[in-house]
Order: sequence, then structure tokens, then C-alpha cells
Amino acid sequence: MELYRDPAVPVEKRVEDLLSRMTLEEKAAQMMCVWQRKADTLVAATGEFDPAKAKAAFGEGHGIGQVGRPSDAGGGRSPRQMAELTNAIQRFFLENSRLGIPVIFHEECLHGHAAPGATSFPQPIGLAATFDPDLVERLYAMTAYEARVRGTHQALTPVLDLARDPRWGRVEETFGEDPYLVTRMGVAAVRGFQGDAPGSYRDGRHVLATLKHFVAHGQPEGGQNCGPANISLRELRDNFLRPFEVAVREAGAAAVMASYNEVDGVPSHANRWLLRDVLRGEWGFRGFVVSDYYAIWELADRPDTHGHGVAADKREACALAVKAGVNIELPEPDAYLHLVDLVREGVLEEAELDELVAPMLRAKFELGLFDDPYVDPALAERVVGCAEHGALALEAAREAITLLKNDGGLAPLDPAKIRTLAVIGPNANRVLLGGYSGTPPHVVTVLEGMRARVGAEVEVLYAEGCRITIGGSWNEDVVTPSDPAEDRRQIAEAVEVARRADVVVLVIGGNEQTSREAWSRTHMGDRARLELVGRQDELVDAIVATGKPVVAVLFNGRPLALGHLVETVPTILECWYLGQEGGRAVAEVLFGDVNPSGKLPISFPRSAGHLPVFYNHKPSARRGYLFDDATPLFPFGFGLSYTTFAVSNVRLEHAVIPRDGRTRVLAEVTNTGERAGTEVVQLYIRDRVSSVTRPVKELKGFARVALRPGETRTVALEITPASLAFHDIHMNEVVEPGEFAIMVGTSSRDADLQTVLLRVE
Repeated sequence: MELYRDPAVPVEKRVEDLLSRMTLEEKAAQMMCVWQRKADTLVAATGEFDPAKAKAAFGEGHGIGQVGRPSDAGGGRSPRQMAELTNAIQRFFLENSRLGIPVIFHEECLHGHAAPGATSFPQPIGLAATFDPDLVERLYAMTAYEARVRGTHQALTPVLDLARDPRWGRVEETFGEDPYLVTRMGVAAVRGFQGDAPGSYRDGRHVLATLKHFVAHGQPEGGQNCGPANISLRELRDNFLRPFEVAVREAGAAAVMASYNEVDGVPSHANRWLLRDVLRGEWGFRGFVVSDYYAIWELADRPDTHGHGVAADKREACALAVKAGVNIELPEPDAYLHLVDLVREGVLEEAELDELVAPMLRAKFELGLFDDPYVDPALAERVVGCAEHGALALEAAREAITLLKNDGGLAPLDPAKIRTLAVIGPNANRVLLGGYSGTPPHVVTVLEGMRARVGAEVEVLYAEGCRITIGGSWNEDVVTPSDPAEDRRQIAEAVEVARRADVVVLVIGGNEQTSREAWSRTHMGDRARLELVGRQDELVDAIVATGKPVVAVLFNGRPLALGHLVETVPTILECWYLGQEGGRAVAEVLFGDVNPSGKLPISFPRSAGHLPVFYNHKPSARRGYLFDDATPLFPFGFGLSYTTFAVSNVRLEHAVIPRDGRTRVLAEVTNTGERAGTEVVQLYIRDRVSSVTRPVKELKGFARVALRPGETRTVALEITPASLAFHDIHMNEVVEPGEFAIMVGTSSRDADLQTVLLRVE
């Protein structure tokens, strides 16, 4: 038996032996993937494996590194069908490549496996609103299990971009604007996906996590997807790189996806400093880097979107990406088709390919694919979309909902005092999951959730009110605005419905077309304005004019400029996209079965003209505007409850520590209201005098605290050297001596914080 085939041999020895046996062509094949081309090379039109196509395409026996998204074959595979397909494809490559090297199947798993039948939970921006890393870890462990039993090995998730420009259409994919929150959620996601990797991969429940987009993709120039990131090296180090670094060092992330954008004139897929010096050299990353889809091509020129112009053609782009350290090109064989020729011509060394292929072989051995490559289709059918996973999705939806306003205490609603309830709005009975979504086993709209909650005791009326766009989906290129005349006709109908009701629930916001990934010049999703799209403000005014009590429920993928709504409506809930159980969770919160506990993971601007509005700005920023307010409409960390909380007796365990010392800040948190509820206590820190300018405050800790009415609990939050460190005037990461303001409270707003001083000597 060849050494690499022996399960008893250590993984590194198996990798070394296999690599020594591989031809140049076989090494190049491991650096390639097929996705849409699997329809021509692996899969019949109906979605089943096609051995004739496979032998025609891969008959030379070189194999292939990855197969992308088998779940979408033939228009979509059920859990059982996908398991059968991945088994068949895997068997082909094991039996029809010279060395029997298995393939990795990758899938999108942003908020659940993006596949038919998979459980769908809130988008990451909603998960971030929970401030609950334990919940996030459980959700991604669930996702890993659902994906792995179908044959998936790698998730192209989590997104660790800092979303610092709400005009950008991909905000929903992120955990928000703050480096610390994104870090803790990112670490939780990686641990959920990978478990105690690499040992846990062989349990059949875990997959490789992929950190993306590396780096600084979330603050593009003009808020336009893939735009240059005009960010300094110090900002990169202290903010944008931080979540990736911790996810690599602490959670052992297996893979990283380079980003489309450029930093300081260097596109990430050609950035040796980023992918080699920092990622591998400084952080000790031993995994592999995948390209974003078609991004190596874009180092030259891709007419349908853009080209960076740092390569003359795909051949030069291939050489740049290899030298930068991109292990595999996704999603199709394209620029990396030049690998063999570039080695033979002396432009690349074969040893450079060896270096990039080895980590991917290691992952295949660690996953157990050489020893136990197949999955059980019957198990996939039982596990995916099961009731237990739906219950977890419901728990997440409940925690994500954020109460922004509740003047007069209209919510929670009392069904005993309501005979007729109107549910009105373009999002009231629309399936809203957001981007990179599959087709879950069921979806509950707000209308359905409200009717199920009140039963026959309350009559529930419905009117669409207006539309945001005409039909369409996240995937379709063309976005058709709603018709003004038709909208106004529907508004008039909605007014008549509202007049018959005791209370109106107005469900508005955005949809999957008004905020999404702009992946080409014909598929846009970034916006220059942040107000409600279409005639929604007219609908709000018309319904409020009836004099009926109104609760506004928002579904959207990015923060919106809600000034008019805030001035007009007394009660507002922010829901983001809540996944398959969204309507049920909204009904439970509106009727007080669940007390909202969400907090904003991103600041809400007053208008697009107020951007940037992220809370952790420098001292010279936000001086004010003529005729306007520079503060956010709603600040980072903000969220109300149906009860009230008081934070008191904020104190330090040690008020003076050495630079390498630790302490804790303690505070008493009391539920001062009449309902049980959960508060998120937040710790912010500011270095008062420093060698370079520092933010006015930075989140460095938080804790969810569940309290009964009248209950008090002591919360202790750790302050470590990492809480205080930054890159100084010499670009060294240090803790400088001096005074630090330690702020504890319920949001990033100054009025919600209490301060004590810590001295570092």
C-alpha cells in the first residue's frame, strides 16, 4: 500500500508522500474547481451524475480540486438527491484519477446551507443583533451538520467584513460595524463549523470554515461593491484585520477567501504582503486561500464588471495570484489553466505549486476523504430541516428582533383588547430571507404568524398597501420599481382596511432587490440614498392619518434613514431578515410572549449625507453640520425592552495595573420594570492620551443578562492587555501607560454609559 493511502500514517507524512507522486498536471488540477461547468462536465440536465460527461471531461485522470455548490445541480437537489450526487461524483474521481485524490465540495452557508430543504435562520446582521456568540456557534454547528450529511466539506462562510458604509448592498452578510463584535461572532461561527478541528472533521458533522472577504471589503469607495478600500495601514491593523487574525489564531480557521477590492493600489488576489507576510508569516496560518469567484480574471480586465489592470491578461493574472499565495481558483478553471505552461516556461517554479497544493491535500486527509469519502443519503433526509433545527432558528429570530421605539407603550399588544387587527405593507406577506439563501422546509410570513398567534379570537385583515419593487428576486438582474399609480390605488385600499381595525401592524422596509450584492454592471444592489424605497412613506402617512394605533415592523438588509418614520410612528421594530421562522417570532414579540432583547450591531444614519456614522470614530470627527445633527439616528448597541434596566455601582476590581496586567470592571444590573427581560451590558474603552489618535470609544466586552422583575445581578467584564493595545507611532502593537476611560452601559451613546478611570503603569 502506498504510504498516503495508509490511515495509520500521520497526515503530514501522507501529504508529503502523495505530493511526491503527483505530476505537474495533477498538481495544477488540484488548484482548480468546477461550478456552473459541472452541467457540461459532471451532471445531466436533470441533476444526476453523468458518467459519460465525466469521462469526456476528466478522462486524462488528473482529477480536480473542488466541485462548487452541488446543491444547485439540475435546478436544485433535495437533501437525499444531493447526498447521492456527491457520492457519485466522489466515487468517479476516486476511481478514475491516477492517484485517487478525492474532491472537496464547497457550498454557501451564510445563514444556513443555501440549498433546497435546509434550515434558514437570520442573516448575520440579525445574528449580530443578538450579541449572543453561544447561539451563533450552535447555529453554525447546525448548519455544518446539515451541509456535511449532504456531502459538503467547505462552507464559504463566515463574512468578517466590517460594514462601515450602509450604502453597500452586502451589509446583511456581515456581523456589523464593530471589530470586537465581528471578532467574537466570527470566532463563534468558525467553532460551530469546525468544532475542535482537525480532529472533529471525521465525525461527519463539521466542515471547513472560510473567512471572507480578506480584507477591508466592507468600506468600499462610494459604498459601491468591490470599490477600493482607501484605508491606512494602522486602520487595517487595528480594525479590519483584527477579526481575521483572531479567527485564525484562536479558532483555527481552515480557509480564507481573498477579497475583490484593492488596498493601497494592490488587489487582494495579488497582494503578497497580505496573503503571505501577514496571513501566513505573522499569524501562522496553515490553511489555504481560495479566490473569490472570477477575481483572478479581474486582475486583468473583466468587461462585465471591472478590471484592476495589474495584469495584461489571464496568464499574467495567474502568475500574480500564485506568487501572492492564492491556493485555488474559484469557481471555474480559468486563469489557472495557464499553470502548467507557466511552470514549463520558467515563469513559475513547480515548488511554488507544491507549496500551495500541500495545504489543500492536508485538508482532504483531515476531513477523512481518503478513508471514508461517502455520506448516507437516508441520514441527510432525516437531519436536514428537522424540527429540532427549526426550533433553533426560531430562538435566533426571537433574539434578533430589536425594539427601536415604543412611545406610549403601545407594544406589547393585548389581544384581549383587540377585536380586529390589520396587517398592512409590502413586506407583510412576502417571503424575505435575504441573499445567499436556500429554500427552507417552510417560511412563516408576518401575516401568517399573526393569524396563527391570535387564532379565531381576533379578526386579521390584510392589505399590501404598496410595493417596493415589482416581483423579482435576489438573483434577477433587472430591478423594476413599483408603479406610482398602482401604489396609490393600493394605499387607498389599505386605508379602508386600517379604518376597520383596532390596531395596524405596518410591515415595510427593503427587500432582496433593494439591498444585495452588486456582482456586475447589470446586477446592482448598492444605493446612493437610504430612505424607504417607493411610496412607503406615503403609505405610512396615510395609515397614521386614520388615527389608528400603528406599529411599524421593518425588514431590510441595511440600516435605513428612518427620520420620517421615527417622527410619525410610535412603535418601531427592526427585524433585518429573520429566516424561516420570522413571522412567528414577530408575532411572539408583538404580543409580549417574547420580550425583545436585540441591540443594533451597526449605527443608523439620519441620511446618506451623514455617512460615515460608525460609532468608534476619531476625536476630530463628527464636529457637526450646519442646520443638522451629526449624531446617528440610532446608535450602535442600542435596543429597547418592554421592561427597564438600571446599571449602577460601576467599579474596577483593580484601578491600577501594569501594562501586561488584567482587571475586571464590575457593575450591578437591575430589572426595574414589571416584566422579565434580557439586557446586553456593554464595555467600551478609550485611551485618553496616546502616541497616535485613538477612537472616542471601542467595544471591548459585553454580556447578555436575563433578569426577573426587581432582580439584580453583578456583571463582571474582563479587561486584558488585548483590550488596551493598539499600533503606536512606530506601528508596534503595544499597551501604552496612562489613563483609560472604562465605560459601561446599555449602548454606545454617551448618555447610556457610566465611566470609571483605569491607570496603566
